[in-house]
Amino acid sequence: MHALSQQDGDSSRPCVSVIIPAYNTASLISECLNSVFSQTYKDFEAIVVNDGSPDTPELERVLHPYLSRIVYIRQENKRAAGARNTAIGIARGEFLAFLDSDDTWLPDHLSNQMQLFADDPSLDLVYADGLMVGTPGRKESRFMDRCPSRGPATFEALIYERCQVSVSTAVARKSAIVRAGLFDESLLRCDDYDMWVRTAFYGGKIGYRRTVQARFAEGRPGSLGQSAVKMAEAYCLILEKFIRTLPLDPPTLELVRKRLAETKAIYRIVEAKHLLAEGKYDTARKLLAEANQHYRSAKLGLILAGLKLVPSTTGKLASLWTRFLERRAQ
Repeated sequence: MHALSQQDGDSSRPCVSVIIPAYNTASLISECLNSVFSQTYKDFEAIVVNDGSPDTPELERVLHPYLSRIVYIRQENKRAAGARNTAIGIARGEFLAFLDSDDTWLPDHLSNQMQLFADDPSLDLVYADGLMVGTPGRKESRFMDRCPSRGPATFEALIYERCQVSVSTAVARKSAIVRAGLFDESLLRCDDYDMWVRTAFYGGKIGYRRTVQARFAEGRPGSLGQSAVKMAEAYCLILEKFIRTLPLDPPTLELVRKRLAETKAIYRIVEAKHLLAEGKYDTARKLLAEANQHYRSAKLGLILAGLKLVPSTTGKLASLWTRFLERRAQ
């Protein structure tokens, strides 16, 4: 690991450490960093972790003008969780602000989030709304319109996704993240979801704003959020991990098991929709049958019977029904 620091010889300690993993975003990170240094709140350090990026020569050329203002770390690839943990290990701030290198903040983001901590010192993690941008042919939309936050952001609310944390607006007490065990570097995706749930489980109090405070790039080639099937699968693996590793009391264990059953049904429905589009009716029918063991839907039962008799015609109806079930599950 190689690091260049802005704080060599500087004993001052920032209140906030901004953590930015960088992987294949040389063309975007300048805009990201400009949004950080345009913050009205100034008591922070910025840590950029080059996570074994294949565009390192270009990335370092872009970062060169910023080196006097950032801590720059270069390491072998450990994925986003590993990059964040590396930054946390050297972070000097009491608070950690997370930002993906293809996202940007609006100027008052840090000021707004730190005000939440000032207003309620019992908070351990806060987040906000943002705009989803960048998908061709799709209008900008608010994150909380797609991924709502309703009511208190408790462990149960996070498990059932009644509250969903956008990583690039999250600001947390470093002590709460360390207490929860840092990011799980074994996870291929959704390590941020896993982190927030464990933060809540180990006593972290979470709050949020509904104000738009960031812009999120979606649909970027290679981004982890592109495959709905893989995302659903990842949630199943994380819930199974909670059952194995967290000291859950019986009611909480039952809650997580119930959510796991629902999530497995959602996973099968999402995968079946893609198989139907590919004309793989037999495999799709099997997955829908497994999902219907959870939903117990008479309509889906009729569709399953139709898929057995007239696959191509019923497949279109099944695809519509799976989209309905996906929306209902969100």
